[in-house]
Amino acid sequence: MAKQSRLLERVRSTLRRKHYSYRTEEAYSQWIYRFILFHRKRHPEDMGAPEIEQYLTHLAVERNVAASTQNQARNALLFLYVQVLRRSLEKLKDIAPARRPTRLPEVFTRKEVKSILQRMEGLHWLMAFLLYGAGLRLMECVRLRIKDIDFGYKQIVVRSGKGNVDRRTMLPTGAIDPLTRQITQARDVHERDLSRGYGAVYLPHALVLKYPSASKDTGWQYVFPSGQLSKDPRSRERRRHHKDSQSLQRAVKRAIRQSGIVKHASCHTFRHSFGTHLLEDGYDIRTVQELMGHKDVRTTQIYTHVLNRGGQGVISPADRLE
Repeated sequence: MAKQSRLLERVRSTLRRKHYSYRTEEAYSQWIYRFILFHRKRHPEDMGAPEIEQYLTHLAVERNVAASTQNQARNALLFLYVQVLRRSLEKLKDIAPARRPTRLPEVFTRKEVKSILQRMEGLHWLMAFLLYGAGLRLMECVRLRIKDIDFGYKQIVVRSGKGNVDRRTMLPTGAIDPLTRQITQARDVHERDLSRGYGAVYLPHALVLKYPSASKDTGWQYVFPSGQLSKDPRSRERRRHHKDSQSLQRAVKRAIRQSGIVKHASCHTFRHSFGTHLLEDGYDIRTVQELMGHKDVRTTQIYTHVLNRGGQGVISPADRLE
């Protein structure tokens, strides 16, 4: 496997050069490794489109994975062949992505949102409140930096969101006081780290080269810092990362269960509820699109279908019977 190991090192190096996230790096490396094992450790240079199709078919038919999972595997293998091995895209373009089923998003009622938040406390409450009140994605929330919070204009700047796009969204009034206290605590943690010879934080892309001292600036520190120092998986530098996203996911799941809500819901349901409730309140769909960072308005329009579901806008004929 020495040859394959060198290949995986090339994959990681290419992903980093193209500024892919560490999560994507881990996922792509795992898919490529599984692809090699599936074909009995043959080197990808000795394979091509037929072997990719065979593996993707195995995932769909025998492993019964979701379309999104199959597409992630496809993207990883196309990255390997096109970006790393420099194979012609013409030979691979016929490998079509799996068709993802169109489903309406699950949405909380306002009463359900209130019930869930009432069963949360501390940092988890504040983070869940921002998921709903600002329409943040899970990782957008945990990756917030101190400089991203603008109390003067009551807005949050989401940097490098989905599609690597920046956007602005509102800062809920109810989050201002607890967020102010949290930032004060984050500053205190940072000061203690500096006094111990640490205090540098991860900077995206090549900013650490362009601004060498920025990694220790207070503004770049995470709003929700981890409770302990850890080694960066890429640089091996010991520093403080942001709070683990899984702890928030567990807290939200627990609060949903305690609320007696049987919907298939998660942290992301807060974001769906944010968009739906704004449309319910009469805000323009283009405004909602901009706040949520949707590239295409058709993505935002799915919430209009939620509004028309059940009793949300259509009167049942049974209710018109005399």
